[in-house]
Order: sequence, then structure tokens, then C-alpha cells
Amino acid sequence: MLELTLEGVTKKYGDKKAVSGVSCTLGQGVYGLLGANGSGKTTLLRMICGILEATEGSIRYGGSRIGELGAEYRRVLGYLPQDFGYYPEFTAKRFLLYLAALKAMPKEEAEARTEELLEMVELTREKGKKIKTFSGGMIRRLGIAQALLNSPEILILDEPTAGLDPRERIRFRNIISSLSKCRTIILSTHIVSDVEYIADEILLMKEGALLATGDMGRMLEMVRGKVWECIVKPEDTERYQAYFNVSNLRNTEEGVRLRIVSDTRPMEEAQPADPDLEDVYLYHFRER
Repeated sequence: MLELTLEGVTKKYGDKKAVSGVSCTLGQGVYGLLGANGSGKTTLLRMICGILEATEGSIRYGGSRIGELGAEYRRVLGYLPQDFGYYPEFTAKRFLLYLAALKAMPKEEAEARTEELLEMVELTREKGKKIKTFSGGMIRRLGIAQALLNSPEILILDEPTAGLDPRERIRFRNIISSLSKCRTIILSTHIVSDVEYIADEILLMKEGALLATGDMGRMLEMVRGKVWECIVKPEDTERYQAYFNVSNLRNTEEGVRLRIVSDTRPMEEAQPADPDLEDVYLYHFRER
């Protein structure tokens, strides 16, 4: 499949840079775009989708600028925005058939594709119900289905699990994993576990720029030797939380066990611990 290449992509609003000099090449697989709210993730995705135009730099698909490809690029693109719009009075099936008609899909093909997608996102039994009766998880699954109507090679998902309960998030992640063959999937989120479980590569974004890219192993190496565990007295817990980045706190019979992310050993008794992606996130995105 063709690669999606970003070269120095920048988006300015006046003197402010919402996205600053992003460069990367994306092929097949799931890419987790991880960053705090306001880090520029949505702006970057909207440029990749062609909704916004980059102030500087270029976005190319198969070597050609996406603006020059026009409708040809839109045919290989599927997009689930953070605020997914739908018609509440429509049934799930009618909604998908309506969108298929807008994409000029032949009627028989649209009917077959709609049934296939409803089954894939586990909404077959609810296809005749109005969308206004759906839970948040069901609406997000319907959003995935609409993004896949044209069998896209590039699938863009902006905060797809926001507001979902743990069970729906697991179901959603499983769907995304099953779609990763022969596709480029970009999953933007600030929920660490969504990226940790399904991303082949992680793009760490902060203040509009890519801070780091790599697989899980590389991300963890960034904070190896910077994660510590120690036991403190309950009355000292608040002081440690105020001074250090505490990623976890647990009461035990011996005292309060703290997991601390710090460049230096927080106390003589602290022992090094194996890092996880949550530690990486806390190290880069919390004030120290």
C-alpha cells in the first residue's frame, strides 16, 4: 500500500502555531497519536484529512500532494471526528445507506456494505432502531461503520473512546485491531491504555510538535531509570505528591506505596521499577 508522508507540516493562527514542523512517514499499521488536550492532535488530523490547509510543509500520499489528488484522495480516506454528527431520527441502517448515497455508491453495493459493516460493529440487531436511542458506545461504533463505507486505506480516528465505559472501550479497541491489516490507522487520544494495547507505533505530541516516535519498547526506554517505588508514612504522602510526579498510590500494611516518575531517586529507600506507557505520559505531560 502507499505511504502517507508529512514534511514540516505547520499550522499557524496569527502568531500562534497550533502545529509546528511535524514530519513522519506512515505505512500499514496502527499509529497512536498520544498527547494532552490542546497539544495540536485534532488540528494535525484535520490537515491530514484535507479539511484544513497547512500553513507550511506538505502532506503527500504515494508521493503526490493530497490537495492535488482531490477526490482520488478522499476515496481512500475514512474519518471519525471527535464530535461525530448524525441524524437522531434516522435508524442505523438508514443513516449508513444515506451516507452511501452521498458517496454515489450503487444501491446494491451500498445495501451489502451496510449489512456487512453493521455486523462487524455488532449493531445488526439494532439496525432498525433510531440513533437517538443509542448509547455512547453504540454511536461510536456506528461512527466507525460510516468511516469504513468506502473501504478506506487511511482511517483517521479522533478521540474515538472518549466518554466510553471500560467494556465499550475494549470492544472498540478490538474492532480497530481487526481493521489494521492493509490500512494506515491513526488513532488520536489522551487515554494511555487505548494506545498501549493496540498501537504498532506511538507518536508523542506536545505543544504542536512531535516529541518522539517509535514502538512501545522505544517509548519505555525513554523513562527507564526514571521510575521509582517507595513506601512512605501516610502523613508524608501529601508532601511527596506536591513535590514529585506520583503515578500511583496504594495503601498497604507497611504504609503508602508510591510510584514516582523522577529523573533522580526521590529518597534513599526508593527502588527502580519497570516503566509503562503511563509513566512515559506523566514524565512528558505533567508539570514538574
